[in-house]
Amino acid sequence: MRFIISFFIFMALSMPALAGPEAFHAGTAIPEYGKIADVKSDLPVPANAIFKVRFDVAKGGKVGQVNRQLETVARFINMHVAAGMSEDNIQLAVVLHGQGAVDATRDTYYGTRHEHAQNTNAALIKALVAHKVRFYVCGQTAAYYGIANEDLLPGVNMALSALTAHAVLNNEGYALNPF
Repeated sequence: MRFIISFFIFMALSMPALAGPEAFHAGTAIPEYGKIADVKSDLPVPANAIFKVRFDVAKGGKVGQVNRQLETVARFINMHVAAGMSEDNIQLAVVLHGQGAVDATRDTYYGTRHEHAQNTNAALIKALVAHKVRFYVCGQTAAYYGIANEDLLPGVNMALSALTAHAVLNNEGYALNPF
């Protein structure tokens, strides 16, 4: 019996500690969105670095929930501000197409696509726009889904296409974030 108890104690003490979701906390830049974990990184971020990054959002979020791809943009800001970067040195853009474009529309349009639901992404997009994030909806997607410029949330702009938006942003020096 002692052997069995000793074995289980040994196994319990040998298991690596798992932090899990409780390791994440609100960031200081956008505390309502994009929770972050403190990490001892072996890749230091120079305090004077300038990041110009674009995100591609093709998938829509679940109705009643914030689109996780959009929340990643808030996490990007929160992580790098926590790492010591000036928010002025973080320049982000989001290109939305496919179902992702619907998540950047006003409730009047969003509700027609989702059984009269309100767009839970509106507050997040408003916060990101306040932090100078640029948003572009693919005009070809908009034409397909019948999204007019007036249907877009404040601060969200219409591009000729997602292809065009990516090309223009690339020429402006924005790297594509693969996540």
